[in-house]
Amino acid sequence: MANSYLSRTPSSAGNRQKWTWSAWVKFSQTPGAAGATLFSAYAHGNDNFNINLGDTNQISMRFYNGTEYQLVPNRRFRDFSAWYHLVFAVDTTLATAADRFKIYVNGVRETSFSNEDQPTQNLQMTINDTTTMQIGRYSTGSNFFDGYMSHVSLVDGQALTPTSFGETDSTSGIWKFKSPSGLSWGTNGVHLKFENSGNLGLDSSGQTNNFTVNGNLKQALDTPTNNHATFNPIDKGKAGAMNFANGNTTTMNTSGFGDYGVRSSLGVTKGKWYWEVKIGSNTSQNAFGILPMEDTLIFDMYGSTPEAHLYGLQRSSSSVTNFFGNTTFTSGNSAWGGGITSSDVVGFALDMDNGKLYISKNGTFKDLSGNTSNIGSGTYPTFTIADTNFTYALYVEMRTNDDNGLHINMGNGFFGTTAISSAGSNGNGSLFEYDVPSGFYALNTKNLNTYG
Repeated sequence: MANSYLSRTPSSAGNRQKWTWSAWVKFSQTPGAAGATLFSAYAHGNDNFNINLGDTNQISMRFYNGTEYQLVPNRRFRDFSAWYHLVFAVDTTLATAADRFKIYVNGVRETSFSNEDQPTQNLQMTINDTTTMQIGRYSTGSNFFDGYMSHVSLVDGQALTPTSFGETDSTSGIWKFKSPSGLSWGTNGVHLKFENSGNLGLDSSGQTNNFTVNGNLKQALDTPTNNHATFNPIDKGKAGAMNFANGNTTTMNTSGFGDYGVRSSLGVTKGKWYWEVKIGSNTSQNAFGILPMEDTLIFDMYGSTPEAHLYGLQRSSSSVTNFFGNTTFTSGNSAWGGGITSSDVVGFALDMDNGKLYISKNGTFKDLSGNTSNIGSGTYPTFTIADTNFTYALYVEMRTNDDNGLHINMGNGFFGTTAISSAGSNGNGSLFEYDVPSGFYALNTKNLNTYG
């Protein structure tokens, strides 16, 4: 999470010439000019190291001791819905300069660089010194990382290849996670699994090199082996204006009055799916529902005629102004008990097998006339979907300037950085505020493979 990080100050120095840092990473969005730091150690202005995602979506590994040594691959990380496996291997003792800094992405070594300034032979670096190491922040308060990390490893004294942390799936050919085992971790080696929600800095390497949690760091169910849907910053209707936070689960409009839409990173063609949207502010105008990935995002949902294949609701301040379905507006204020306001949770149960969408307010599903839906029998859906021959995704539109925006829970159990107040039933391993209708599932890759 933004403004949160992990830190550790070693009590004794390890190997400052040879080490490996490995992490599974899911980026949130293109960072600002300062970039977003994954891993760093800062002694002072002439002794510092960082691994950073820059504003050009390029990864860099940089050490500065009065002279700058850096490796910046040409590759650009633009897929904010994907998990990447990153390995940074350092061995300054090598005679071949080009092998002293190495970067691997999803098991493959990077060989094309926009900047390549390899360190001098036998150079001593900041990492594994008695300088504080940080995961998710650089220096004393800048360049925070906002996204997801899993299975972060530091191996002190060895420059390893990715095969210590991952492997190629024999069926799909896709690089996948492998739990590291049998490694000699070294003096300052650490393996952070993030399995213990009460102690996210717990070291599982056996070295007891625990990290300290700083800020409001949260455990997520979104992992390299089960990728959850989030907002997709590269699938929005207009450039700029719409910002994202909390691992792309919060969206905000930062450009005043205007219509800015975004879809989720995953969509569905069949199966039954559930998610929740929480209203962050009572003053904003927004809309949310479902929209095919095949349809354009450049439109005004607040116009007199909504887009075909668009289903959902439009709210203005505390009221529900309209429901919209397949180009038709329907007033929803009275049927929905006076509208939807700040902190209300709107649930979506999307039944693609039967072409029905059920929408709830704080756990109660209703149709457009105010009748309570019976999802089990398929009666009183909020909408009947006219054409299911599309890949439907979550859709959100922000109209007014609002830095608290909308928060989605796709099964992680959080709205922004706030945990759900009371877990509903039928989550099937996912965590939602309200009861999930029987037979419906969270939108993630594991469930898509099984039920989609």
